[in-house]
Amino acid sequence: MPPDQSKSLQKTRVILVGIGGATCSGKTTLAKHLKRILPDSVIIHQDDFAPPQELVPIHPVYNVQDWDAAPGAILWPKLVHFLREVKASGKIPSDHRSHDHLNEQKEVKVDDEVRNRWIDVFEGIRKEREQEGEKVIWGLVDGFLLYWNQNLQQDCDNEADGRQEVIDQLDVRIFLRVPEPVLRKRRHERHGYHTAEGSLWRDPPGYWEQIVYPAYVDAHRDVFVGGDVEGGLAGKKAEGLVVINGLEVSMDEAVSEVCRVLEHVLHN
Repeated sequence: MPPDQSKSLQKTRVILVGIGGATCSGKTTLAKHLKRILPDSVIIHQDDFAPPQELVPIHPVYNVQDWDAAPGAILWPKLVHFLREVKASGKIPSDHRSHDHLNEQKEVKVDDEVRNRWIDVFEGIRKEREQEGEKVIWGLVDGFLLYWNQNLQQDCDNEADGRQEVIDQLDVRIFLRVPEPVLRKRRHERHGYHTAEGSLWRDPPGYWEQIVYPAYVDAHRDVFVGGDVEGGLAGKKAEGLVVINGLEVSMDEAVSEVCRVLEHVLHN
């Protein structure tokens, strides 16, 4: 069969990999290292689905914009529609624009030998799959609320559906766990976050303690047994969740652990 005809008959398989965790846990860094390893991969940043700044809710107690409480932090129906579209087409919609490149990120390197070894592994798998008539597309979904997934009754049925289906769209579920003092230090060292409109958001005094961390715990307490976000085992809510303790492993080890999981997914 001519090569062009063979490619036209290829089946496309899209695998969405959720990389969740608190703000400043290293999830975006991990996602970017994986993108350099995995052929035919794209990153989808959940932050790109935050509402416009003027629609971000005001915290009822502290009277500041609350970017972190799960119900109002993400445009959930838009995110789910986007994930469905990527899964169906294997492509990022042409009208999508990310603002992640505007944000400050410290470089955490991965050893060249580790990276190159995994590049060889997945390139070999890519060639095997291509010969079998299958092309694998990796969607690396990076977000701080990937596993919230509340089943809430809303006036808009679509909005309720959106909140139920984020986890279901993810074929692989990874969670980076980092202790609160380390997260707090990293957050305080950041100069701010760029919004989709291009403005720079800076945390007001006490924002981490009053809003960011309580919202993170509240959004994840039913993901872990006994509601123990900081040390509990993964429960049944996000089935198959792989928890990586970010301070107990190096970035080399974290990358390798995820790559082993992805290799297993392809072989099963």
